[in-house]
Amino acid sequence: MARSPLTREEILAAAAGLVRQHGPQTLTMRKLAAELGTAVTSIYWHIGNRESLLDALVERTVREMGTLRPVGRTPAARIVSVARGLRRELRARPHLIAMVHERGLTERMFLPAQRALVHEVHAAGLRGARAAAAVRAVQFHTVGFLLVERNRERSPVQSPGEGELWSASSAGDDPALARALARPADPERLFVTSLRALVDGLLAGCESPG
Repeated sequence: MARSPLTREEILAAAAGLVRQHGPQTLTMRKLAAELGTAVTSIYWHIGNRESLLDALVERTVREMGTLRPVGRTPAARIVSVARGLRRELRARPHLIAMVHERGLTERMFLPAQRALVHEVHAAGLRGARAAAAVRAVQFHTVGFLLVERNRERSPVQSPGEGELWSASSAGDDPALARALARPADPERLFVTSLRALVDGLLAGCESPG
């Protein structure tokens, strides 16, 4: 059975998959052609050379990051949903995000999420500098949390670990606290808990317009 004509989007999707698995340094036109079951010349015809391919991957990633859509009944819930979506998208494509950063397009990539946040802080009643500070606080919290999270994931096994460091005496004679700190952190729960506390503080005292 003859293969259907190759499309530019198929090429970019396959290239993005290879970058996610192995990083951009290992992406070659020959490896991509093998993944697609086609000739290298076909990729050149649709995309151009390797640099053009990387540029197209960066643009594709920027577009994908613009698809975040807030959900929830209140501005606070929708702000949390934007931040959770942003963290999820950043976690899903670390190598591609690094490529975006290297090409100086990070701010452009974050713009759709910022615009969604602006809409929600306006809906909550914030304006001006206070609204800008809220948008940046949520963005910085999300990105900063992710950087710490990924650093912990990449770090070597710790000895002693958290479970060996905490006891009732080292936790201010609070055995329940010691037991909780000895358990591995749940990153998703911790992110949402800290994010909600941040958002509640940012929106404290606001009255929604209308």
